[in-house]
Amino acid sequence: MLRGKILKRSIWVYHFNAGACNGCDIEITASFTPRFDAERFGVKLVGSPRHADVLLVTGPVTRQALPRLKRVYEMMPDPKVVVAVGTCACSCGIFKGGPGVAGPLDSIIPVDVYVFGCPPRPQNILKGILEAAQKLSEKR
Repeated sequence: MLRGKILKRSIWVYHFNAGACNGCDIEITASFTPRFDAERFGVKLVGSPRHADVLLVTGPVTRQALPRLKRVYEMMPDPKVVVAVGTCACSCGIFKGGPGVAGPLDSIIPVDVYVFGCPPRPQNILKGILEAAQKLSEKR
């Protein structure tokens, strides 16, 4: 994944739940536990989008979360990459066409990496973050 590219610093990730059922959120948490250990690759969760390099979004974008998502995306410094985690974020899944759903993530903000699954496995989430890190290093 990161062959030939050496990261100059750690990748800081901000997680945003746009209306998920928490299945993807639990798997994201699992990817940072000692078993999968995302920190061995320099990946760190941060509490503020102002410090983040990668935006990790779960769930279909609900109408209630829409303005917050746009505000969080605008707060992030450039260059930034977005990872859609789970089938709901990628294509709305079973919620497609629902009255409270604004749409899939890529119809709201540009998405760089898609991680499909319901919920996706922690290994796949980690792979998606590392692909995002590679795209981030190419943007710099």
